[in-house]
Amino acid sequence: MDVACTQCKSPYPSTGAPHVCTNCGGLFDYSFDSTQPAASSRAHIVPMHLRESGWPVSEAVSLGEGHTPLVRAKVFGRDVWFKCEYQNPTGSFKDRGTAALISFLVSRGVTEAVEDSSGNAGASFAAYAARAGIRAKVFVPSTASGPKLAQIKAYGAELVSVDGPRINASLAAQKETESGAVYASHAHMPFTLAGYSTIAHEIVEQLGGMPSALILPAGQGGLLLGAWRGFLSLNPPRARDEATRIVGVQAEACSPLAKDEEGKRRPAEGVEGMKDEGRTVAEGVRVANPLRSEAVRRAVAESGGRWIAVPEDAIMAGRDALARQGLYVEPTS
Repeated sequence: MDVACTQCKSPYPSTGAPHVCTNCGGLFDYSFDSTQPAASSRAHIVPMHLRESGWPVSEAVSLGEGHTPLVRAKVFGRDVWFKCEYQNPTGSFKDRGTAALISFLVSRGVTEAVEDSSGNAGASFAAYAARAGIRAKVFVPSTASGPKLAQIKAYGAELVSVDGPRINASLAAQKETESGAVYASHAHMPFTLAGYSTIAHEIVEQLGGMPSALILPAGQGGLLLGAWRGFLSLNPPRARDEATRIVGVQAEACSPLAKDEEGKRRPAEGVEGMKDEGRTVAEGVRVANPLRSEAVRRAVAESGGRWIAVPEDAIMAGRDALARQGLYVEPTS
């Protein structure tokens, strides 16, 4: 697995753990050989995506993430399967990516790191950091839900509440890097994407074949992008001809990806880029400026999928409908 800057193509440094390119400030991403089938997802997440790909990860940090149930149900007369990611160790799919990220940080000798999150990513980061013996600090928006904050604190992480829009928590975390802190950002760091791709491997194993479509919520769109790459690696010769359609769902109040399927919108940077950050109960996807928006939109387009923006009054109704199927999830799901 080769990691390089998406702008200047500089390779990821052999030492340290920067979240952006030290040459141009661009995002790092990983590449993979989509013509070769991937290894079975029955291997642990980290060995499959880092150790077997040449990364010097001597010890995988794991809490038993992945291998979540796939539950069948009838919805509007159709057979639908629900991938129960809330059965991951800290309650969300983020654990797949965090296992890979924290394992990488351990391989680089990192002992302290910071993250920003509205909830799930922060809880996952705090848990895996605790497992690895890494001192963690998590910056959260002051509007973040109470239960998630309690979970983050329970793992022993230092919690810092930041007033204002969501971007303020990110800026506060990034400022910590000025004093030498490692910014273990689930959005910036590409290692999380490799972990997320395991969801595609598991779904195919559980179904016994490729699904016709995958519907999932998207904020930064990391899970969506990782899943698409996972499907490509599992079925390289026919992936684009017999693609699993990826359907990305956003809250209408904050839907930058759904509003522009053609990719013409260029996200502004900094606080000014967050003016359209609308209020929504689906706080986990309240991201007005997705960092990998171009790659995420391309994944949906290549799959033959689409975007859907859900009005606020339908979100809780959807959550309640899922509960009546026996699936108790948060509004973002």
